[in-house]
Amino acid sequence: MIVRMWEARAEPYALADLVTWVCETALPEFDHDPLHVSSEVFSSTDHRVVVISKWRSSPRPLPDAPPMLLARPPHSWDFTQVDR
Repeated sequence: MIVRMWEARAEPYALADLVTWVCETALPEFDHDPLHVSSEVFSSTDHRVVVISKWRSSPRPLPDAPPMLLARPPHSWDFTQVDR
């Protein structure tokens, strides 16, 4: 299992629009991908949006967000579970 964390900082006026874009445009592209397990979306009071998506392998990137919604380019990181 690979977990991808995608994080973007929205322009202060655009947080709601960025969340809507993620939920209604970006994530539906994963719905029929057999490697996609699940995704969760979070927002913060400092205008950040985080998507945590779980993949069986080969995570797909989110499409490019509309630039006018972003205060800076998004970042993403992949994680694998640690056996302890």
